[in-house]
Amino acid sequence: MKTVDQLEQANALINSLASRMAPHPVPAPKGPVYVGVDVGTANVVSVAIDGEGIPLAGEMTPARVVKEGIIVNYLEAVQIVRSQIQSLGRRLDTELKIGASAIPPGTESGNARVTRNILEAADLEVCAIIDEPTAASLVLGTQEGVVVDVGGGTTGISVLDQGKVIYTADEPTGGFQFDLVIAGHFKISTEEAEAMKRDPIHQRVLFPVIRPVLEKIAFIVRRHLVGYHAPALYLVGGTCSFPGFDRFMEQETGIPTYLPALPLMVTPLGIALSCKEG
Repeated sequence: MKTVDQLEQANALINSLASRMAPHPVPAPKGPVYVGVDVGTANVVSVAIDGEGIPLAGEMTPARVVKEGIIVNYLEAVQIVRSQIQSLGRRLDTELKIGASAIPPGTESGNARVTRNILEAADLEVCAIIDEPTAASLVLGTQEGVVVDVGGGTTGISVLDQGKVIYTADEPTGGFQFDLVIAGHFKISTEEAEAMKRDPIHQRVLFPVIRPVLEKIAFIVRRHLVGYHAPALYLVGGTCSFPGFDRFMEQETGIPTYLPALPLMVTPLGIALSCKEG
């Protein structure tokens, strides 16, 4: 029951953010405003929250500036983040000064510094660079369990025990691998495969095609959880929104699995919350 209640609270927060993503109107902020910036494989997302942790506004831009969890196009990432921060500032009619970001676990060497530089280039004072599954756990409110963050390029795993992260891992398998197998199966470009993957009409037909990638993700999760207590899996990241992903993971791992609303929004919202936590 506790897990269900936590998920309902998380969904309310996520849905509130979704209603304030550009170009939707936003409330006037009162007090400090914090920004979370998620530079992902398929999208760059920036989220503004108030001092109470209430979502105020968000911006999302499709981008290919990250590959397998590593930033590979610094200049474009800077341009996108700067544009998003400026847009958020105009929408909220306030100057945004404090921000945070996150990186996949295991990519700290160099990647954290580059990520910090991107935010500083957008005139933000960086209060934190945390790992992505930890950011997600701040939204989910979970103290025990495993956050599995499946983005465009990587699968991140974070084991939580009594509210503390005791193990993290990250491997290069995610939504882009879906695109590759779809493109190979239908002999189309990866761009066409991406569009097909997002089309609800095609998704049911595509499940058998992408099943090998799903099996690999489940194998990665099982392998990293050997020796750890895993009462539940919490799925976040845009790739997890593919229909049937959560049921498949529960079947393959044998662990109760929970999927929040709009899993793509969980990590960037959690990044913003890390500012308030700090």
